[in-house]
Amino acid sequence: MEERKYGVYICKGCGIAEAVNLEGLEKAARKSGKVPHIKSHDVLCSAEGIEFIKNDIAAEGINCFVIAACSSRVKYEEFDFPGCLAERVGLRELVAWTQEPMSEETQSLAEDYLLMGCSRIKKSDIPEAVPAEIDRSILVIGGGVTGLTAALEAANFGQSVVLVEKEAELGGLAAGLYQQTPRSYPYQELEIPVVFSKIKEVLSHPKIKVLTKSEVVQTDGQPGLYDVTIKTGGKENVYKIGAVILAAGAKPYDPTKLGHLGYGASDDVVTNWEMEKLAAEGKILRPSNGKPAQKVVFIQCAGSRDPEHLPYCSAFCCNTSLKQARYVRQMNPDALAYIIYRDMRTPGQYELFYKHTQNDPGILLTKGDITGVNVADDGTLAVIAENTLLGERIKIEADLVVLATGLVPVTVDNPVLNLNYRQGPGLPDLDLFQGFADSNFICFQYETRRTGVYAAGAVRQPMDIATAMEDAAGAALKAYQCLEHTSKGIAVHPRAWDTTFPDPFMQRCTSCKRCTEECPFGAIEEDEKGTPFYKINRCRRCGTCMGACPERIVNFKDFSVDIVGSMVKALDIPDEGVRIVAFVCENDAYPAIDAAALHKLRLHPAVRFIPVRCLGSFNLVWIADALSRGIDGIMLLGCKYGDDYQCHFAKGSELANYRMSKLQETLDRLGLESERAQFFEVAISDFDRLPKMIDDFVARVEEIGPNPYKEF
Repeated sequence: MEERKYGVYICKGCGIAEAVNLEGLEKAARKSGKVPHIKSHDVLCSAEGIEFIKNDIAAEGINCFVIAACSSRVKYEEFDFPGCLAERVGLRELVAWTQEPMSEETQSLAEDYLLMGCSRIKKSDIPEAVPAEIDRSILVIGGGVTGLTAALEAANFGQSVVLVEKEAELGGLAAGLYQQTPRSYPYQELEIPVVFSKIKEVLSHPKIKVLTKSEVVQTDGQPGLYDVTIKTGGKENVYKIGAVILAAGAKPYDPTKLGHLGYGASDDVVTNWEMEKLAAEGKILRPSNGKPAQKVVFIQCAGSRDPEHLPYCSAFCCNTSLKQARYVRQMNPDALAYIIYRDMRTPGQYELFYKHTQNDPGILLTKGDITGVNVADDGTLAVIAENTLLGERIKIEADLVVLATGLVPVTVDNPVLNLNYRQGPGLPDLDLFQGFADSNFICFQYETRRTGVYAAGAVRQPMDIATAMEDAAGAALKAYQCLEHTSKGIAVHPRAWDTTFPDPFMQRCTSCKRCTEECPFGAIEEDEKGTPFYKINRCRRCGTCMGACPERIVNFKDFSVDIVGSMVKALDIPDEGVRIVAFVCENDAYPAIDAAALHKLRLHPAVRFIPVRCLGSFNLVWIADALSRGIDGIMLLGCKYGDDYQCHFAKGSELANYRMSKLQETLDRLGLESERAQFFEVAISDFDRLPKMIDDFVARVEEIGPNPYKEF
């Protein structure tokens, strides 16, 4: 960057001028040094305010700004000045809207935030994107309805697509359906499976190369620059690929594990998938003797929502049983269909399909728990159910029993992608959902923990055909976005605008392997000597490697251990009262603070919030900096973690909490109370409980007493 010229611009609007003494703020800014241009404006984000700053850029050559106004989460475009470095200080949310106006504590708080902003901008540099030449083909793994839809969507964007299917024919499970549930209003008539028209479209599309009886042997490289080895007919070829859509789908749950429901005891106990084959013959006949099935009983949640089998709902089973009950009635108007359910789940407009089916007098539905399926000597089946809507035990004789079995992802014990990554050949999966690809389902659908690889359809979570097709379109859009961003040299997600990248000072690297082990996205590999190196297109710019490194050698141009440490050291520490520093996740906790401010909730004036990219970037040296400076307490405010984690970077909060636990052991050994440093889980919706959480921590620190380092 050319010679730096600094400027501080303070907004008076949104209650800021009524909350703090502006002359005091300007005095604090001058105290930080090297800031000759300090100005105020009534409304900085207005057209006049923006022009006010642009005039200084032109006349004074100002190229480094501290904008003391509103939160950095708003007015981003207004305060974006090309070629200039801007640091935002949220006086509106952190001071004017959450503090007692014109009090001594409020003034001190505002001045501290301004000092931290000035400190940060002096240590930062303008990030510069590094455009790259990439391969723009998209690989789709799986030729079922999800993969076919994803391939068509990507090809219609103008991208070349390689579609890989392990079977000889396209279509997957959907090709085995006799009919499918309706996809449009009024949701009454069954449809010809859409998968067959999709197959024709794919085979005739000039942008799609179809490889059947094929499998991925190895995936090497990084987004935009993948080398994918595909084996077809015993021959291996390497394809240049930019992004990957994993649409490998799911397989039916193994029915032999459902002997308690009669499967295997009688040929007349079949699965919902086997029922489709029976219907395709044009009549519903008993497999045991070929006679028409006059009474057909459907057992819902056959193995699903059961901790002994599948702990989850498979999403499609209820509608499938309703559809198949229609088969029974359409093919034999004298036949009866019984559906015994735990809960009927027909989301959205499928409720119309449910109600229409209910109106058929030959389709009987009741809630109940199946206790057994007995086989009589003559082959007749008896289904026993308890806890029914009638409040009594019932017995239903049946010619045919259909088990509504669920789905298991094909990736269970089968990597499919065969990634040549240090962290393993497959995608990290969700322990809670037994093998479904971890796509950060709470925050970002489709996106997996392998950048550039997008999961769609039933490999991501159980779903029906209509939902899988929507899923496929979303994954295709994300794959396209990945190509666009990678070619421009910017982060893919979730920091989609970020032009920075980690720039380690490798001369001091000790090859301790912490960064390679803790990176949630497999962005760091090791050479034959064990020295780490980045596959930068895999990087999400979370800074987890920065937090992990004990040598503190990983830096971004506008975010580093030194930058944040300097902000802590810039604080004014009073002789009386406590001072707290809170390192705050910018994805959940910081928006929660903004929301608390929007609702005009009071935040304790002793606390200074410092946003970080992710708590995974939290480095333990910041605790040392804070305590040596005389800070009395340290809070970490981060996303929830665990089975239903909300961390945008998958493991950030969990890693921060782990590091904090190790730190607390050290503090106890040093005679410093470990309770001075605490981790708190804060969801974006927790703004209403945030003030009490902070007040309670401050009260506990006050009870413990001042930091003994204040005396030195």
